[in-house]
Amino acid sequence: MAGMLRVLVVDDHEMFSEALALLFGREPGIELVATLPAGEDAVARCRVEAPDVVLMDVDLPGIDGIEATRRIRDASPSTRVVVLTAMQNPSLIISAMAAGACGYMSKTRAADDLVNVVRRAASGEIVMADDELPIVLDELRMGREPAMIAELALRRLTARETEILRALASGETTGEIADDLRISPLTVQSHVKSILAKLGVHSKIEAVTMAWRFGLASVSRPV
Repeated sequence: MAGMLRVLVVDDHEMFSEALALLFGREPGIELVATLPAGEDAVARCRVEAPDVVLMDVDLPGIDGIEATRRIRDASPSTRVVVLTAMQNPSLIISAMAAGACGYMSKTRAADDLVNVVRRAASGEIVMADDELPIVLDELRMGREPAMIAELALRRLTARETEILRALASGETTGEIADDLRISPLTVQSHVKSILAKLGVHSKIEAVTMAWRFGLASVSRPV
């Protein structure tokens, strides 16, 4: 992403907001737009300034962080929202993702983790700790929501993995993908293995089918 990465913090706990302001204030390449205590204020600010990333507390006065996330995504579709909570709650995380959040982060994580989360969110990744994702997926499966399971999994792919999945969907072989991307066939195979693991499937056909069916928009079925 070119230029400064612009971040808005929404949290009604003053000490936590001040700590984040200090953290981002000394971080190169990151500009803190503001710290705000309420969801309504955040929605209004995003309409005007469209920050790159919003760090959103859930428990806010007025509208809660889930509803604020939904309104921000409507008002500023390019803005990425990461939900912050003090406790692990799979149902809450699912609600946040359904509202348009690109990830979840516990407030108990280290400061460096928060900086990393902001940068990853701005680059288009879904952000969630590896030890939290299985809990969320189990909750989704119990609720029989396959579309959301697939969307959550697909959004975890890196840019290179997405590129390789597109190529697989267009019918390219491992050798052809390696030639196109100027990498070795072994590297392609390593990426494919990672794709299958992240999507929770066992074959390339399953991965491509999931991409066609559940929202990797840039993947098109070969004719």
